[in-house]
Amino acid sequence: MPLTVPTWMRFLLPRRFRQTPPRVAVVRLSGVIGTGSPFRPGLSVSTVAPSLERAFTMPGLAAVALVVNSPGGSPVQSHLIYRRIRALAAEKEIKVFAFVEDAAASGGYMIACAADEIVADPASLVGSIGVVSAGFGFDRLIERLGVERRVHTQGEAKAMLDPFRPENPQDVARLKEIQADVQTLFTGLVRERRPKLDGSRDLFTGAVWTGRQALDLGLVDELGDLRGTLRARYGDKVELRLVAETRGSWLARLLRRAGPGQAAAGIPDAVIAAVEERAAWARLGL
Repeated sequence: MPLTVPTWMRFLLPRRFRQTPPRVAVVRLSGVIGTGSPFRPGLSVSTVAPSLERAFTMPGLAAVALVVNSPGGSPVQSHLIYRRIRALAAEKEIKVFAFVEDAAASGGYMIACAADEIVADPASLVGSIGVVSAGFGFDRLIERLGVERRVHTQGEAKAMLDPFRPENPQDVARLKEIQADVQTLFTGLVRERRPKLDGSRDLFTGAVWTGRQALDLGLVDELGDLRGTLRARYGDKVELRLVAETRGSWLARLLRRAGPGQAAAGIPDAVIAAVEERAAWARLGL
Protein backbone atom coordinates (compact mmCIF):
# COMPACT_ATOMS: atom_id res chain seq x y z
CA MET A 1 0.00 0.00 0.00
CA PRO A 2 1.59 3.34 -1.05
CA LEU A 3 2.45 5.79 1.70
CA THR A 4 0.70 9.17 1.49
CA VAL A 5 2.73 12.08 2.82
CA PRO A 6 0.87 15.26 3.88
CA THR A 7 1.67 18.33 1.78
CA TRP A 8 3.17 20.23 4.70
CA MET A 9 5.74 17.42 5.30
CA ARG A 10 6.88 16.99 1.70
CA PHE A 11 9.80 19.37 2.14
CA LEU A 12 11.45 16.60 4.21
CA LEU A 13 11.48 14.25 1.22
CA PRO A 14 14.21 14.07 -1.44
CA ARG A 15 13.59 16.52 -4.30
CA ARG A 16 12.46 13.81 -6.74
CA PHE A 17 9.63 12.88 -4.36
CA ARG A 18 8.42 16.43 -3.73
CA GLN A 19 6.38 16.81 -6.89
CA THR A 20 2.86 17.91 -6.11
CA PRO A 21 -0.15 18.07 -8.43
CA PRO A 22 -1.30 21.46 -9.77
CA ARG A 23 -3.31 23.32 -7.14
CA VAL A 24 -6.29 25.59 -7.83
CA ALA A 25 -7.83 27.72 -5.09
CA VAL A 26 -11.64 27.84 -5.28
CA VAL A 27 -13.53 30.87 -3.98
CA ARG A 28 -17.31 30.85 -3.93
CA LEU A 29 -19.03 34.21 -4.54
CA SER A 30 -22.72 33.59 -4.00
CA GLY A 31 -25.63 35.87 -3.21
CA VAL A 32 -26.84 39.42 -3.64
CA ILE A 33 -24.09 42.03 -3.82
CA GLY A 34 -24.33 44.65 -1.10
CA THR A 35 -26.36 44.59 2.09
CA GLY A 36 -27.96 41.23 2.81
CA SER A 37 -29.86 39.92 5.82
CA PRO A 38 -28.64 39.10 9.34
CA PHE A 39 -28.77 35.39 8.47
CA ARG A 40 -27.10 35.74 5.06
CA PRO A 41 -24.86 38.79 4.65
CA GLY A 42 -24.52 40.09 1.10
CA LEU A 43 -21.34 40.05 -0.96
CA SER A 44 -19.12 43.06 -0.36
CA VAL A 45 -15.43 43.78 -0.62
CA SER A 46 -15.15 43.56 3.17
CA THR A 47 -16.73 40.09 3.33
CA VAL A 48 -14.87 38.55 0.38
CA ALA A 49 -11.45 40.23 0.67
CA PRO A 50 -10.10 37.81 3.31
CA SER A 51 -11.09 34.78 1.21
CA LEU A 52 -9.52 36.31 -1.90
CA GLU A 53 -6.29 37.10 -0.03
CA ARG A 54 -6.06 33.53 1.24
CA ALA A 55 -6.75 32.14 -2.23
CA PHE A 56 -4.11 34.17 -4.04
CA THR A 57 -1.44 33.54 -1.38
CA MET A 58 -1.93 29.77 -1.28
CA PRO A 59 1.42 28.00 -1.88
CA GLY A 60 1.96 26.03 -5.07
CA LEU A 61 -0.89 27.80 -6.85
CA ALA A 62 -1.60 27.25 -10.55
CA ALA A 63 -4.82 29.27 -10.77
CA VAL A 64 -7.73 30.74 -8.82
CA ALA A 65 -11.30 29.68 -9.64
CA LEU A 66 -14.23 31.93 -8.78
CA VAL A 67 -17.58 30.18 -8.53
CA VAL A 68 -20.06 32.97 -9.27
CA ASN A 69 -23.74 32.70 -8.48
CA SER A 70 -25.19 36.20 -8.13
CA PRO A 71 -28.08 38.19 -9.61
CA GLY A 72 -26.18 41.42 -8.96
CA GLY A 73 -26.78 44.26 -6.56
CA SER A 74 -24.68 47.24 -5.53
CA PRO A 75 -22.63 48.60 -8.47
CA VAL A 76 -20.09 50.04 -6.03
CA GLN A 77 -19.43 46.76 -4.22
CA SER A 78 -19.41 44.89 -7.54
CA HIS A 79 -16.72 47.21 -8.87
CA LEU A 80 -14.69 47.07 -5.65
CA ILE A 81 -14.69 43.26 -5.70
CA TYR A 82 -13.77 43.30 -9.39
CA ARG A 83 -10.84 45.63 -8.73
CA ARG A 84 -9.60 43.59 -5.79
CA ILE A 85 -9.56 40.41 -7.88
CA ARG A 86 -7.70 42.11 -10.74
CA ALA A 87 -5.18 43.67 -8.37
CA LEU A 88 -4.39 40.33 -6.73
CA ALA A 89 -4.19 38.54 -10.07
CA ALA A 90 -1.72 41.11 -11.39
CA GLU A 91 0.34 41.18 -8.19
CA LYS A 92 0.63 37.39 -7.91
CA GLU A 93 0.63 36.76 -11.68
CA ILE A 94 -2.05 34.10 -11.28
CA LYS A 95 -4.59 33.05 -13.90
CA VAL A 96 -8.23 33.47 -12.85
CA PHE A 97 -11.23 31.41 -13.99
CA ALA A 98 -14.87 32.29 -13.32
CA PHE A 99 -17.44 29.49 -13.29
CA VAL A 100 -21.05 30.65 -13.61
CA GLU A 101 -23.65 28.64 -11.72
CA ASP A 102 -27.31 29.69 -11.90
CA ALA A 103 -26.55 33.30 -12.76
CA ALA A 104 -23.84 35.88 -13.28
CA ALA A 105 -26.10 38.85 -13.92
CA SER A 106 -25.54 42.59 -13.65
CA GLY A 107 -22.98 43.07 -10.85
CA GLY A 108 -22.45 39.31 -10.79
CA TYR A 109 -21.32 39.48 -14.41
CA MET A 110 -19.07 42.45 -13.59
CA ILE A 111 -17.31 40.28 -11.01
CA ALA A 112 -17.05 37.40 -13.49
CA CYS A 113 -15.32 39.77 -15.91
CA ALA A 114 -12.42 39.97 -13.46
CA ALA A 115 -11.50 36.46 -14.61
CA ASP A 116 -9.25 35.72 -17.56
CA GLU A 117 -11.73 33.08 -18.72
CA ILE A 118 -15.44 32.69 -18.00
CA VAL A 119 -16.97 29.20 -18.08
CA ALA A 120 -20.76 28.85 -17.84
CA ASP A 121 -23.28 26.06 -17.61
CA PRO A 122 -25.37 25.88 -20.82
CA ALA A 123 -28.54 26.73 -18.84
CA SER A 124 -27.07 29.48 -16.63
CA LEU A 125 -28.18 33.11 -17.00
CA VAL A 126 -25.52 35.59 -18.07
CA GLY A 127 -25.52 39.31 -18.76
CA SER A 128 -28.04 41.90 -17.58
CA ILE A 129 -25.49 44.59 -18.38
CA GLY A 130 -27.46 47.62 -17.28
CA VAL A 131 -28.47 49.81 -14.35
CA VAL A 132 -31.82 49.80 -12.60
CA SER A 133 -33.48 51.81 -9.85
CA ALA A 134 -36.91 50.88 -8.54
CA GLY A 135 -39.26 52.03 -5.81
CA PHE A 136 -42.84 52.89 -4.93
CA GLY A 137 -44.92 56.05 -4.68
CA PHE A 138 -47.10 56.49 -1.59
CA ASP A 139 -48.23 60.09 -2.04
CA ARG A 140 -51.85 59.17 -2.87
CA LEU A 141 -51.99 56.64 -0.07
CA ILE A 142 -50.98 59.06 2.67
CA GLU A 143 -53.38 61.64 1.20
CA ARG A 144 -56.25 59.18 1.64
CA LEU A 145 -55.13 58.45 5.17
CA GLY A 146 -54.95 62.14 5.99
CA VAL A 147 -51.21 62.04 6.65
CA GLU A 148 -49.21 65.20 6.04
CA ARG A 149 -45.62 64.74 4.90
CA ARG A 150 -43.14 67.18 6.47
CA VAL A 151 -39.58 67.31 5.13
CA HIS A 152 -37.17 70.19 5.72
CA THR A 153 -33.86 70.30 3.84
CA GLN A 154 -30.93 72.54 3.03
CA GLY A 155 -30.42 71.93 -0.67
CA GLU A 156 -33.25 71.51 -3.12
CA ALA A 157 -32.08 68.06 -4.26
CA LYS A 158 -31.64 66.64 -0.78
CA ALA A 159 -35.04 64.89 -0.74
CA MET A 160 -34.79 63.67 -4.33
CA LEU A 161 -37.24 60.88 -5.24
CA ASP A 162 -39.12 61.13 -1.95
CA PRO A 163 -41.65 58.25 -2.26
CA PHE A 164 -44.22 60.16 -0.19
CA ARG A 165 -44.43 63.05 -2.66
CA PRO A 166 -45.49 63.13 -6.33
CA GLU A 167 -42.68 62.22 -8.70
CA ASN A 168 -40.66 65.23 -9.80
CA PRO A 169 -39.50 65.20 -13.47
CA GLN A 170 -36.29 66.98 -12.44
CA ASP A 171 -35.53 64.21 -9.97
CA VAL A 172 -36.07 61.58 -12.66
CA ALA A 173 -33.79 63.44 -15.08
CA ARG A 174 -31.05 63.61 -12.42
CA LEU A 175 -31.43 59.90 -11.70
CA LYS A 176 -31.08 59.13 -15.40
CA GLU A 177 -27.80 61.08 -15.48
CA ILE A 178 -26.43 59.04 -12.61
CA GLN A 179 -27.54 55.77 -14.18
CA ALA A 180 -25.98 56.73 -17.51
CA ASP A 181 -22.65 57.43 -15.83
CA VAL A 182 -22.65 54.06 -14.04
CA GLN A 183 -23.68 52.33 -17.28
CA THR A 184 -20.74 53.93 -19.10
CA LEU A 185 -18.39 52.52 -16.47
CA PHE A 186 -20.00 49.08 -16.72
CA THR A 187 -19.97 48.85 -20.51
CA GLY A 188 -16.40 50.15 -20.72
CA LEU A 189 -15.27 47.49 -18.26
CA VAL A 190 -17.01 44.72 -20.21
CA ARG A 191 -15.58 45.89 -23.54
CA GLU A 192 -12.08 45.97 -22.06
CA ARG A 193 -12.27 42.51 -20.48
CA ARG A 194 -14.28 40.82 -23.25
CA PRO A 195 -12.63 41.86 -26.55
CA LYS A 196 -14.40 39.13 -28.55
CA LEU A 197 -17.93 40.45 -28.04
CA ASP A 198 -20.35 40.09 -30.93
CA GLY A 199 -20.27 43.61 -32.38
CA SER A 200 -23.43 43.05 -34.43
CA ARG A 201 -25.65 42.89 -31.33
CA ASP A 202 -26.43 45.48 -28.68
CA LEU A 203 -25.41 43.60 -25.57
CA PHE A 204 -25.89 46.51 -23.17
CA THR A 205 -29.68 46.65 -22.97
CA GLY A 206 -29.93 44.85 -19.63
CA ALA A 207 -31.06 41.61 -21.31
CA VAL A 208 -29.91 38.20 -20.07
CA TRP A 209 -28.91 35.16 -22.09
CA THR A 210 -28.42 31.47 -21.42
CA GLY A 211 -24.90 30.12 -21.20
CA ARG A 212 -25.13 28.73 -24.71
CA GLN A 213 -26.31 32.04 -26.13
CA ALA A 214 -23.65 33.91 -24.14
CA LEU A 215 -20.95 31.74 -25.71
CA ASP A 216 -22.03 32.74 -29.22
CA LEU A 217 -22.12 36.41 -28.16
CA GLY A 218 -18.63 36.35 -26.66
CA LEU A 219 -19.85 36.97 -23.12
CA VAL A 220 -18.29 33.68 -21.95
CA ASP A 221 -15.40 31.60 -23.28
CA GLU A 222 -16.56 28.05 -22.71
CA LEU A 223 -19.39 25.84 -21.53
CA GLY A 224 -18.72 23.45 -18.69
CA ASP A 225 -18.27 23.04 -14.95
CA LEU A 226 -15.48 23.60 -12.46
CA ARG A 227 -14.24 20.04 -11.95
CA GLY A 228 -14.40 18.96 -15.58
CA THR A 229 -12.81 22.14 -16.93
CA LEU A 230 -9.93 22.22 -14.45
CA ARG A 231 -9.18 18.53 -14.92
CA ALA A 232 -9.06 19.09 -18.67
CA ARG A 233 -6.63 22.01 -18.18
CA TYR A 234 -4.41 20.71 -15.39
CA GLY A 235 -4.87 16.93 -15.42
CA ASP A 236 -6.95 14.46 -13.44
CA LYS A 237 -4.77 14.93 -10.35
CA VAL A 238 -5.42 18.66 -10.07
CA GLU A 239 -5.92 19.60 -6.43
CA LEU A 240 -8.96 21.79 -5.80
CA ARG A 241 -8.59 23.69 -2.53
CA LEU A 242 -11.75 25.43 -1.45
CA VAL A 243 -11.27 28.64 0.51
CA ALA A 244 -14.15 28.66 2.98
CA GLU A 245 -16.31 31.77 2.89
CA THR A 246 -15.34 34.29 5.54
CA ARG A 247 -19.00 34.67 6.44
CA GLY A 248 -19.10 30.96 7.22
CA SER A 249 -22.07 28.70 7.77
CA TRP A 250 -24.74 29.53 10.33
CA LEU A 251 -23.28 26.83 12.61
CA ALA A 252 -19.77 28.25 12.39
CA ARG A 253 -21.06 31.76 13.10
CA LEU A 254 -22.92 30.40 16.12
CA LEU A 255 -19.78 28.71 17.40
CA ARG A 256 -17.74 31.88 17.00
CA ARG A 257 -20.31 33.99 18.85
CA ALA A 258 -20.61 31.58 21.79
CA GLY A 259 -19.43 33.37 24.90
CA PRO A 260 -17.95 32.14 28.19
CA GLY A 261 -20.15 29.73 30.06
CA GLN A 262 -22.06 28.60 26.98
CA ALA A 263 -21.97 25.08 25.57
CA ALA A 264 -19.92 26.06 22.53
CA ALA A 265 -17.37 28.13 24.43
CA GLY A 266 -13.75 27.11 24.08
CA ILE A 267 -14.12 25.31 20.74
CA PRO A 268 -10.75 25.41 18.90
CA ASP A 269 -10.47 27.53 15.75
CA ALA A 270 -9.44 24.41 13.82
CA VAL A 271 -12.80 22.80 14.55
CA ILE A 272 -14.68 25.93 13.47
CA ALA A 273 -12.59 26.13 10.29
CA ALA A 274 -13.42 22.49 9.53
CA VAL A 275 -17.14 23.23 9.96
CA GLU A 276 -16.85 26.21 7.60
CA GLU A 277 -14.99 24.23 4.95
CA ARG A 278 -17.43 21.30 5.14
CA ALA A 279 -20.38 23.66 4.74
CA ALA A 280 -18.69 25.44 1.84
CA TRP A 281 -18.05 22.19 -0.02
CA ALA A 282 -21.67 21.18 0.54
CA ARG A 283 -22.85 24.47 -1.01
CA LEU A 284 -20.45 23.93 -3.91
CA GLY A 285 -21.94 20.48 -4.53
CA LEU A 286 -18.59 18.68 -4.85
